[in-house]
Amino acid sequence: MIVVHHLNNSRSQRVLWLLEELGLPYDIKRYERDPKTMLAPKALRDIHPLGKSPVLVDGDLVLAESGAIVEYLVGRYGNGRFKPAPGTPEALRYTYFLHYAEGSAMPPLLLKLVFVRMESAPVPFFAKPVARMLARGAQKAFVDPQLKTHLDYLEGEIGKTGWFAGTEFSAADIQMSFPLEAAASRGGLDASRPHLWAWLQKIHARPAWQAALERGGEYAFATTP
Repeated sequence: MIVVHHLNNSRSQRVLWLLEELGLPYDIKRYERDPKTMLAPKALRDIHPLGKSPVLVDGDLVLAESGAIVEYLVGRYGNGRFKPAPGTPEALRYTYFLHYAEGSAMPPLLLKLVFVRMESAPVPFFAKPVARMLARGAQKAFVDPQLKTHLDYLEGEIGKTGWFAGTEFSAADIQMSFPLEAAASRGGLDASRPHLWAWLQKIHARPAWQAALERGGEYAFATTP
């Protein structure tokens, strides 16, 4: 039986979604973030040394990293589904967006989260104005322009075919879901980018996405504003 070590409000939600799309049975081992630090509990280190989620266990295999998990599940259980045919332009786009999701899309979103929290972090009263100024300055000068660049790029890419790897839904769309759901929550993605906005509505309407949400529990990015 496949087991997903699942942290609330995390990347592991998309692993549950892929398992639902594949129609595979699986169990969930749940973990909750620390309400103050928002970090994963130390118990996850008993499963994988990095102590992060998702972690997939399939028999003797223990696998971390969302992209690696997606590639493993599609390769072993997909039977040709959710992945373009090898050697096609769509296959290259598929591989690109599997890596782009974490390698390029997530870093500015994580920086945005850090600097937003920095504005309200508990610091000595005399340091608060400085901390707030630094956080807002970094967002204005670097983070927000980077987010705009990425969202403009993705709006153009998704507008070409409606899905990230061509005209058909694929696991690349699953991999891209978390950064774009996060962008809708805190990164400036809204209906002013109609192609991305429509894509979010499409993925959230999929029965497998809804089934994964029901099984996974708390997920702050479940609805678009």
